[in-house]
Amino acid sequence: MRSAGRAIAWEFGRRHRWGLIALAAYLLVLATIKLLIPASRLTFNMDSGERFGAVVMAPLTVTFLYVLTVFSFGLTGDVAGRPSMYPARMFTLPVSTTELTLWPMLYGAATMVLLWLATRFLAFWPTGFDIPVIWPALAAVSLLAWTQALTWSPYGLPGLRVILAVLWLSTVDSIVLLALRYHASEPVMVAILAPQIPLAYVAARYAVARARRGDVPDWRGLLARSARTADAAAWRRSGFGSPARAQAWFEWRSRGRSLPASVGILLPFELALLFVGGNDYPSLVFFTLFLVLITPPFMAAFAAARGAPAETPFMATRPASTATLVAAKLKATLWSTLAAWLLVIVAVPLALQLSGKSPLVMDRIRRVSETVGTPRAVAFALLGMAGLLASTWKQLVQRLYVGLTGREWLVKAAALFTLLLLTAIAPTALWIHDDRDVAAAVWNAFPLMLGLLVGAKMSAAAWVAVRLHRSRVLSDRTLVTGAACWAAAVLALYGLLAWLLFTPVMPRYLLGLVAILFVPLGRLSAAPLALAWNRHR
Repeated sequence: MRSAGRAIAWEFGRRHRWGLIALAAYLLVLATIKLLIPASRLTFNMDSGERFGAVVMAPLTVTFLYVLTVFSFGLTGDVAGRPSMYPARMFTLPVSTTELTLWPMLYGAATMVLLWLATRFLAFWPTGFDIPVIWPALAAVSLLAWTQALTWSPYGLPGLRVILAVLWLSTVDSIVLLALRYHASEPVMVAILAPQIPLAYVAARYAVARARRGDVPDWRGLLARSARTADAAAWRRSGFGSPARAQAWFEWRSRGRSLPASVGILLPFELALLFVGGNDYPSLVFFTLFLVLITPPFMAAFAAARGAPAETPFMATRPASTATLVAAKLKATLWSTLAAWLLVIVAVPLALQLSGKSPLVMDRIRRVSETVGTPRAVAFALLGMAGLLASTWKQLVQRLYVGLTGREWLVKAAALFTLLLLTAIAPTALWIHDDRDVAAAVWNAFPLMLGLLVGAKMSAAAWVAVRLHRSRVLSDRTLVTGAACWAAAVLALYGLLAWLLFTPVMPRYLLGLVAILFVPLGRLSAAPLALAWNRHR
């Protein structure tokens, strides 16, 4: 039993040691800042729930999602697929099914508890409200345990795992929200949450046992109206008009569905906040909508990191050109972006209507429209929606060049850097906002910083273009067409920003720099070079 525990612990430590070390370093840095704040000019006004959420709860959510992904093996499989996401290579270990189930759940639960306790006692700034100690840790362990049980189970239909996970985890989350709404005491919360952990273990052990013996049910035939319909569907799946279409289909099936699945799982938890309280909490309503709108771009960064390590030399040996393989990935990322945002567009109005918060939102929209005018309000809305869509797609493709190298260490380093950057954004932004001297210095240096970033971006793009021309990975016509399309996108974005935002405080050249930085160029152009490097190693 001990040897099995050490072996599985070594497995987690070997594959995720840098992420876990970064997590510990992050908590240590927060604790150090907390100790240094009274003796320095760094002050955080934590008198509002929004500030507390931005500084403490948002980074805690990021780290919680990372731990949830690691210990449920969320990086090793397709969340929308039928087979179990438990790594099949671990089924060959000379250990019992009970040990295969117990140790990942035990290590995950211990990490969740330590994460909460460390955050609670080391990283929380003084607040005006009481923060419980025990039941948040139990809630985190319960959510992790049920996530493990649901992700390790095999399913008969593609996508059924996502549906069941959303329904069941939303039920658990609703219980917690109702208890909070009615101010349940900590003993009551413990009584609600504690029994769920052993139940989740029983479900997880049954799931691992089924997966270990290769039991993957197939219910797809039940959906066919007749054998002729099933045969026609099978013919459509096998009848690709070209290798490019086949590769695009393969990319969608392999990695394209992970982003919509992740967004679909998170949306119910975020939209459940709309059902807390009445219309006298407008800040909570708009903060919830803000979280929902940034969820697809946020999850796109991790969806890209999850799919990238799968770029093995086997993929590089396929009889297709480098340009064809990269184009198929770009098409799959576009489909993934549209599918994820379709879920958001459908879920948000429905949640606002059911929660009774739609009049509050419509009143705010009406006031904004009266202030800036209907044409500008419509233009702002369209620009914002287009920006969110483009940002999601950009997150999926801007690290494509990292994943296509096939170097797993490089992919993990990029994902770790993204995690650290996201957790540092909110505290840094609040520090700049609260310190007038720092805010003035940042604003004065803002054009210079943008200029340096634009210079670095254009220099990198020029270097990539020269390498692409010399290596003949892409034709000269493709390079010229791509450069023309990029220039047209920058000019269009600049024109729209100049019409909407031009003021004496916001000069035109600053809007031009923003447009250049927003439209991807260098990293996207480096994707063919990275794949060519992978194919020739």
